[in-house]
Amino acid sequence: MSLTRPRVGLRENDQVTLGRVDRQGDLFDEAARFCEESLPENSIYRFLARERDRLFPDELFADLFCDRGRRSVPPSVVATVMVLQRLGGFSDREAVEQYSFDARWRYAAGVGGYAGSGAGAGGFVHTVLVDMRARLRRSSCPDRIFEVGLAAAAEAGLVGRRRVLDSTPLYDAVATMDTITLIRSAVRGLLGVAAADADLAAQLRGALSSGDDYAGSGKPQIDWDDRAAREELIDSRARDGYALLALLDGRELAQPVTEAAALLATVLGQDLQTSPDGVFRIARRVAKDRVISTVDPEARHGHKTAARGFDGYKGHAAMDPDTEIITATTVTPGNAGDAGVAEDLVADLLDDTADDTADDTADDTADDTAGHKQPQQPIAPQQPIEAGAGAAEDTEEPCVYGDNAYGTGEFHDRLQRAGIADRCKTQTPTAAGGLFSKDRFDINLGADTVSCPAGITVRIHPAHAAGGTAYFGSACTDCPLRAQCTSAAGGRTVSVGPYEQTLTDARARQTDPAWVTDYRGTRPKVERKLGHLMRRKHGGRRARVRGTARVDADFRLLAAATNLARMAVLGVRGTTQGWAVAA
Repeated sequence: MSLTRPRVGLRENDQVTLGRVDRQGDLFDEAARFCEESLPENSIYRFLARERDRLFPDELFADLFCDRGRRSVPPSVVATVMVLQRLGGFSDREAVEQYSFDARWRYAAGVGGYAGSGAGAGGFVHTVLVDMRARLRRSSCPDRIFEVGLAAAAEAGLVGRRRVLDSTPLYDAVATMDTITLIRSAVRGLLGVAAADADLAAQLRGALSSGDDYAGSGKPQIDWDDRAAREELIDSRARDGYALLALLDGRELAQPVTEAAALLATVLGQDLQTSPDGVFRIARRVAKDRVISTVDPEARHGHKTAARGFDGYKGHAAMDPDTEIITATTVTPGNAGDAGVAEDLVADLLDDTADDTADDTADDTADDTAGHKQPQQPIAPQQPIEAGAGAAEDTEEPCVYGDNAYGTGEFHDRLQRAGIADRCKTQTPTAAGGLFSKDRFDINLGADTVSCPAGITVRIHPAHAAGGTAYFGSACTDCPLRAQCTSAAGGRTVSVGPYEQTLTDARARQTDPAWVTDYRGTRPKVERKLGHLMRRKHGGRRARVRGTARVDADFRLLAAATNLARMAVLGVRGTTQGWAVAA
């Protein structure tokens, strides 16, 4: 069941036809001539003015419009403004103002100076940007601005087969709510969407017993220093919430009411517990997937490090370390792990290796038909790289770099099976209190045994899924190393995961000096790139919108704008043969 906040859909005028920019430029336009003479060759404004029609032709957006109605502002103009808006960190109103009064923006958009004519030449209202984002979001290709820029960079030879992965916090655009505010907001939301059905609304109102009409968003006026008053407030609002859910149980409800009820149930279940006397009190814990706001129910508590927390989302990115072109992005709630989306970020490399494997399989099949098929060899564990080999750059071998967050056994295994060089760092095992860590034990997966530093060997008890656990039990009782190994009364236990050998191999690889040199010289580049993305005053570190889908689209648009600016710096040009880097 979706926990999206019920909201009234934005009413847009869909009866709009595709507007087209006037490509018959004014040769005597003073503003355009001034920009041509004043702006540097690698300026994003000159790049967009020169390549705009190739990147964002109006026809690229034809599917967003209908065949009848008034003409829209040309999409090529709107797309150009969206790119410059994300680069500069402007709000919608500020971006429209820049377009109206900054000659560089008008030059980049191809509308000429202030005497220009045509749709959108004289400026447009900020809701045009809102409408374009909504149309893109509803379309079958919502990321086309990012995709056309990436395709141009790839054609120009700026996208190799190496990727560096990292993530960065994106603070949510709403206030984090405390428990009482969450409950009251969820109840108020349910009463609001139920108002469309007068009978249902009356029944829900009749089930309330606290005396709160839930009309305002402010907290009730009580003595907050009085513990009994606080507890009575929590208990009474919780009982209101559960009474509403009990009334709705088993009924067929409209979709908005169902979503509002689900949100209320989540809020009540995550923060409250029932004491022995039957009173609802705030639980002394934090739920694993706690909803932190009813305004943006998809935002979560997150931790970039153990000591630094945040509320909102995570923006994940993959970058080519040689050209700093961002090749993929995605956004997840703040509590999601980085490795969970790693395969999505390198999907292009996985697809390429899958195609290569398919070609090899086809060749093997042909050889088999001729009677010369060779037995297929298993993929061998990756060997340490040669010093000075320049990683995968010289051989164009696919390669992925990532910090400890990406060094999971599952992702290591996926890269190995795909034949992709793995430069993801793996966390060294640790143990609390300075006791022997897991790497001090000899794990023999072939014999299914584990030997401790004292030389005692026990068998691994297999788990149902994979892996298992080794129990040393009574062998620890008189062991002279017990004080350095365990403080558990039942003795030391060692867990063996399903990817134990994969992780062991990864830790062995990263001790090689050449591996370390390559990693340290390559992976930090993505941190600098993410720093470039986050430096905007509006829409950088702080999300401009609410909900994972909208934040994801906005983050990808920021990556698209940054890529285009990078292409301008590198001298990418459109030629009759395609995209190329100027000599």
